[in-house]
Amino acid sequence: MQQPAWLTAAWAELGVRERDGPRHTAQIVRYFRDAGHAAVADDETPWCAAFVGAMLVRGRLSASGSLLARSYLTWGAAIGEPLVGAIAVLSRGADAGAGHVGFYLGETPTHVILLGGNQSDGVAVTAFAIHRLLGYRWPSQEPVSNEPASSGGSGDDIFRRALAHVLKMEGGYTNDPFDPGGPTNRGITLHVLAHWKAETLDAASRDRLVAELKRISDDTVESIYRARYWQPAECAAMPPALALMHFDASVNHGVGGAMRLLQSALGVDADGEFGPVTRAAIGSRNTAEIITRYGDLRRQRYRALPHFWRFGKGWLRRVDATLALAETWHATGVAANTSQPTSLKPKVGASPMTTNSTRNDATKWWLQSRTIWGAIITAAATLAPVLGPVIGIQLPSDVVQQVGDQALNVIQALTGLAGTILTIYGRLTATSALTRRDISLRM
Repeated sequence: MQQPAWLTAAWAELGVRERDGPRHTAQIVRYFRDAGHAAVADDETPWCAAFVGAMLVRGRLSASGSLLARSYLTWGAAIGEPLVGAIAVLSRGADAGAGHVGFYLGETPTHVILLGGNQSDGVAVTAFAIHRLLGYRWPSQEPVSNEPASSGGSGDDIFRRALAHVLKMEGGYTNDPFDPGGPTNRGITLHVLAHWKAETLDAASRDRLVAELKRISDDTVESIYRARYWQPAECAAMPPALALMHFDASVNHGVGGAMRLLQSALGVDADGEFGPVTRAAIGSRNTAEIITRYGDLRRQRYRALPHFWRFGKGWLRRVDATLALAETWHATGVAANTSQPTSLKPKVGASPMTTNSTRNDATKWWLQSRTIWGAIITAAATLAPVLGPVIGIQLPSDVVQQVGDQALNVIQALTGLAGTILTIYGRLTATSALTRRDISLRM
């Protein structure tokens, strides 16, 4: 199932925390307002129910109308088997009126894992003893309006935006003899299309299927990516920025391979299964750090592939572009990106993972370039003996006599060689375009 809009809204708030001192966190005060309790203007009033209510409202649903966690025991409909995003109501101590409420993510034999507010004074993912569970609830009413959720997009909207990015990376039709996937259009291979149509790919059907692949429709493309990658990879259960990175990785590395990369980035057992431990790790770690580590692991995986010599630069540019967009989603707190193409059509002439548009998504300052520094060192080694005396730098004659002209020549040659090697290495491993950066020096 797709991630419900209220859970998408909740993920976007992950990391919001109470403030120490007399000032109050504006986001927490806004939870009270959105939940219908604008009179509360502090972050000291217990706010787990306010958080749940605010996220429901942002997901176009009605809240319970109360700031009591147990009020959600009569909200919506009771469900026996929890769904991701279900409202879980817990007890709190011996007080029959006290409790806690949050959104269900998963469970272990002894704990239930919730994304919620007022958990360790912030919006966090926390494991609670399962014996505290009072019940699960699911909305029984229709959305209260047709306006889009204020979280920045529903789960389906996030999928479409992530898909637009993936298709931009994949490009149009290609049949590279070095690509083991064979004929491919918009990232969909001929074998995948045949499997999707439940047909046998053989000499009799090949030409017809190739023709169908070349004119594959938007609806078919979307359906294949949703069924083969987005849903099996559990992208809808992740914050939007991580969902983007994981979706792109699932397309390129396979769903199982991508899940193991994600688990390695999280520092948990890489068993390829999206269980409660992985869910909890996603919620307890900084999303920006996860996607950065995920990108590093993807680069390592690409470099180990036998066809890296052929497709390596495009693969690395793809990681850089995906990471840059994911960081933008995370920084803005929403999945919306006004520069993201809304059409699923690739640009004319685009080829897999080599579009020029990806180059501008990940640039670096020219002084961060090994190539530039190699050239500087080489030039310095070559010109220093000539320019030194001109600008007033000259070795004393006794030093020259002690060291010897031959030794100085060797040092000069070694320095020039080091600079040349650095230049060549930098050029061969370059994956980012250079950009100019204004700097100022204070004397």
